[in-house]
Amino acid sequence: MMQGWVNQSCKAMLSIAVRNNATTQMIDAVIDTGFSGFLTLPSDAISTLELRWQGRDIATLRDGTSCTFEVYLGLVIWDGQYREVYINESETVPLLGMRLLRGYDLRIQTIEGGIVTVEALK
Repeated sequence: MMQGWVNQSCKAMLSIAVRNNATTQMIDAVIDTGFSGFLTLPSDAISTLELRWQGRDIATLRDGTSCTFEVYLGLVIWDGQYREVYINESETVPLLGMRLLRGYDLRIQTIEGGIVTVEALK
């Protein structure tokens, strides 16, 4: 089970460790149920972690427009296990998407300082 928090802007947050072979960085990510990918990170975090470039992907944004993302491969520590995931480069706050949450129960106490719980489905 993993736990996070609800911030002052009423966003559900979860800290996750992202790493390459030599460097690990803790990332506070916003849980975004509208994002169907794994994770987004800004270019400075991707550079620091020296993530491997995998290609490009096109995504449809909430307003219906399309956007091309650079895609990288990285490791996250997810529920105590290393997991290889695709990471989209985006100059926003890091977003944690539904593909990473797949197979998990997400519970959010939707008050400032509320508890966010992510637990594997049995």
